[in-house]
Amino acid sequence: MPSRDNKTISLYTEEERKRRDESPWTLVQGVLAPIQFVVFVVSLGLVIRYLASGDGYFVATASIVVKTLVLYTIMITGSIWEKVVFGRYLFAHAFFWEDVFSMLVLALHTAYLAALFTHAIGPNGQMLIALAAYLAYLINATQFVLKLRAARLQEKANRERAQHAAGQVEFAQ
Repeated sequence: MPSRDNKTISLYTEEERKRRDESPWTLVQGVLAPIQFVVFVVSLGLVIRYLASGDGYFVATASIVVKTLVLYTIMITGSIWEKVVFGRYLFAHAFFWEDVFSMLVLALHTAYLAALFTHAIGPNGQMLIALAAYLAYLINATQFVLKLRAARLQEKANRERAQHAAGQVEFAQ
């Protein structure tokens, strides 16, 4: 594992930041994440509509399947991104707990698909599984947003410290 300065713990080492910035997978993740969120919001509305009125089962089901496929896509491409940046497909130091929770999100979405395709659980039960999956997704998305926000703030603080230090060196000369 790369060494990290104990005073300022950064999400990325300089090498990892460079790989992140150069990787096309960073852009892929940046595009897929908001798409997934929009699909989630639309699908959530359709699921709630179905549960409240009993109408729209087919469209709610289709939206959950689409949401699940987008989730699988972002998880696969995210694993590739993690391999490029951190050298491992999952559970890299910087995103360990986000990846752990992502496994729950995947398990719940997959449980929904299993319930749907096996008819082991009726429509209302399927929708409740979808809601549980969506709650887990929302928590996981929040984890990632907070982590990335903290990383941006840390990078900004590091730049300001470096600029301040450079200014002091100039002043001293």
